Amino acid sequence: MKRFTQSDVQQALSWYFVTMAAENSDSPPNPSCKILTFRPTLEEFRDFNKYLVHMEMKGAHRAGLAKVIPPKGWKPKRHYDDIDDLVIPAPIQQMVTGQSGLFTQYNIQKKPMTVQEFRRLANSDKYCTPRYLDYDDLERKYWKNLTFVAPIYGADINGSLYDSDVDEWNISRLNTILDVIGEDCGISIEGVNTPYLYFGMWKTTFAWHTEDMDLYSINYLHFGEPKSWYAIPPEHGRRLERLAQGFFPSSSQGCDAFLRHKMTLIFP
Repeated sequence: MKRFTQSDVQQALSWYFVTMAAENSDSPPNPSCKILTFRPTLEEFRDFNKYLVHMEMKGAHRAGLAKVIPPKGWKPKRHYDDIDDLVIPAPIQQMVTGQSGLFTQYNIQKKPMTVQEFRRLANSDKYCTPRYLDYDDLERKYWKNLTFVAPIYGADINGSLYDSDVDEWNISRLNTILDVIGEDCGISIEGVNTPYLYFGMWKTTFAWHTEDMDLYSINYLHFGEPKSWYAIPPEHGRRLERLAQGFFPSSSQGCDAFLRHKMTLIFP
């Protein structure tokens, strides 16, 4: 069984008192549940857990999503010249049906392909991002064309692209309590205490959902086009669930937690 040091205990207690103070305060941080952006220095970036406490002190968790811009000069990988032959074992084609802002997504597994083959496909005339004037124009095009030309998603690939000698915010070893489950208990929960890789293209989508076991999730965009997110503050999550139950009554009757199936798309 893992033994925790005095430093571990002090850090845990500091997190507890910070959280309790925020909950008991008359004016908790980030009352508007705004999505916050953080720009840590390299020194701050070295301690993942400490910086997470800092983010929570600012009320970042209230939005359900936060953006962290790594310090200048930090790189998780020296180069990406060696990934072309990496195999995507089970790419999925995302078929979407629906109308009037309410859609259901079905995933159809395709044959394996390499990253080089996927890149070629993503940049082809059939699958590439259309021309657009600005972000709002691109967003309109996304929702208008959601049911046409089903994209291919290289999802749920075991592994990480981080270089093994990268210590800061290395998704393979974040030094959290989830590491104890893997190291001391020998329990591996894919995508929870092991990293997953994703290769996306225009319109590849993760449907509305909460994270596995309601844990935090961390994503790093290595390269490519920007990634867009929609988020609901956790304190309003039940309202979204009730709304979805009204829009998709048959799915709701089959499973109360049907949003966790990652099949439901609702235009915000």
